Amino acid sequence: MQTKTLYTRLLRLDSHFLHFLRISIFIVMAWIGGLKAYQYEADGIVPFVANSPLMNFFYKNADHKVLNEEQKLVSEYTLYKNPEGKTVKKNIDWHTENGTYAFSYGLGTIIIIIAILVLLGIWYPKIGALGGALTFIMSFVTLSFLVTTPEVYVPNLGGDFPTSQFGFPYLSGAGRLVLKDIIMMAAGLVLFSDSLKKVLRSSGMTTANQN
Repeated sequence: MQTKTLYTRLLRLDSHFLHFLRISIFIVMAWIGGLKAYQYEADGIVPFVANSPLMNFFYKNADHKVLNEEQKLVSEYTLYKNPEGKTVKKNIDWHTENGTYAFSYGLGTIIIIIAILVLLGIWYPKIGALGGALTFIMSFVTLSFLVTTPEVYVPNLGGDFPTSQFGFPYLSGAGRLVLKDIIMMAAGLVLFSDSLKKVLRSSGMTTANQN
């Protein structure tokens, strides 16, 4: 009997759990979106954008191939990477000319807007439904990087002895970060569904009142 009472009380908290989910998504997206205004974060997304057929047109040099020090043909952006926490002027100058920072500012703004729409779903279901749908779409695009971005898998750099632990399915740090977006995708669908139910419920009540 006590267990049943506990379950009943937990079920009554269902709406609060969904609101917590909205707040959680808002925190993650607003935080990450805000960081897109900073050089290190903008540099960090270059491999994803440059290799994505959905986004690479935003970069001026996305399709440029050049010879590296080992005389191998590589994407030009790979020669201008800034490690997190380090600034190299020639690299920053290249990214500025490439459009790296301008694109990152725009992307960050879009992410923050989606975050706000999701949060507003607590009070406005129609807006929340839009926020949930956009969260799903954004996460779908992010997950597409698992197909288009070489850096999401461990590279074969050689070493003291041979290893087979490179390429698919061996996710790199970047790949593990991208894969987590499948959770965000599912959350977007859950919130879209919840908000849509509220909209339809409200519409039904309105119709009933008119009759």
